[in-house]
Amino acid sequence: MNLNLIIVIILLGGWFSGRLFERIRLPSVLGMLGCGLLIGISLGERAWPPGLADMEPFLKTFALVVILLRAGLGIRRRTLNQIGGTALSLAVIPCLFEGAALTLALRFFFDFPWPVSALTAFMLAAVSPAVVVPAMLNLSEAGYGRRNAVPTLVLAGASVDDVLAITLFSLFTRMALSETVQWTRTLFELPLAILVGIVPGIAVGLGLSYWFRKRRQQVRATEKTLILLMVSLLLVQAGDWLHSAALLGIMAVGFLLLERAEPIAHELAAKLAKIWVFAEIILFVLIGMQVDPHVALQAGPLALAVVGIGLAARSVGVWLATSRSKLTRKERLFCVLAYFPKATVQAALGSVPLSLGIEGGETILALAVLSILITAPLGLLGIRFGGPRLLIAEKPKRYENA
Repeated sequence: MNLNLIIVIILLGGWFSGRLFERIRLPSVLGMLGCGLLIGISLGERAWPPGLADMEPFLKTFALVVILLRAGLGIRRRTLNQIGGTALSLAVIPCLFEGAALTLALRFFFDFPWPVSALTAFMLAAVSPAVVVPAMLNLSEAGYGRRNAVPTLVLAGASVDDVLAITLFSLFTRMALSETVQWTRTLFELPLAILVGIVPGIAVGLGLSYWFRKRRQQVRATEKTLILLMVSLLLVQAGDWLHSAALLGIMAVGFLLLERAEPIAHELAAKLAKIWVFAEIILFVLIGMQVDPHVALQAGPLALAVVGIGLAARSVGVWLATSRSKLTRKERLFCVLAYFPKATVQAALGSVPLSLGIEGGETILALAVLSILITAPLGLLGIRFGGPRLLIAEKPKRYENA
């Protein structure tokens, strides 16, 4: 099967299966995963066109860049000042709680080496921006939780949570590939990776906001979007070279554009929302195509236990992170539910250990897929039904499903 035909099958099959699942009130990403699983079973990984295997890492990175730009473009500085401390707590505490619990669980259940347990744990710990970002934007537009800025709080916390989890995943992956485990060096590299990742993003955000304002009439919104995407992808490439948290820099780009060129930022956000329709299908169908059903079934009971332990630890972390905030008990409960879904990061990174030849790569991929299948519907249903019931609507509007 040639590359053109398989791309058409992925796009049409992913779109149709996603719409079908939406009609039955289930997350569209589950339909896309199922479509990818069927394609993978019928095609077989060895029959993949060579070009598709070469394009796969770029396509996954592209999807992650799109959703993080959308997250950055949805966070205002004055709101961030209002929720800053709580947002930071939500970004760090739940991720570390879940990562630590899962590291121990994976070591005990699957007997992975410590670095492999840790990289798998933080890959599984990341919240899904593909589910959380659109859902929080919808809730914010509908007026829910505005008094304490709950949607923006979850949006900011979950987005930085992803960056922290991805950064730790990268660090532990390098440790797993090295012969000696250097824990002290890893602890030093983490803050350095965050600093080196965010500084270029700030510079790019300031530069683009100035240039877009100056050339607003000469450069169309579509061209601005293409420039933004290309520069963001270059930041990711630079982050790979420097081993930095480049994704945090990408969020900074979106944040600064909204702060310094708000009308243009809204145009870019609208364009990115349309691009996400394509990127989402590609991302989730590809991850479904890589799943080995036999390995997934074999890991089933233990994988379910691991996912359950992770969710329990994350819930405790969210509750503690919001304990000193102004949020009501209902709003804190909503934050717990909103932090359930996993999809984007697991889809983008779940196959990385397998491609690098890391021990247990197939099992790690199966864990990533099972975590999506379990937590994505739980989290999305929790947000859909919990949002209007747990959050106060200051300006009631018709609630739009995420």
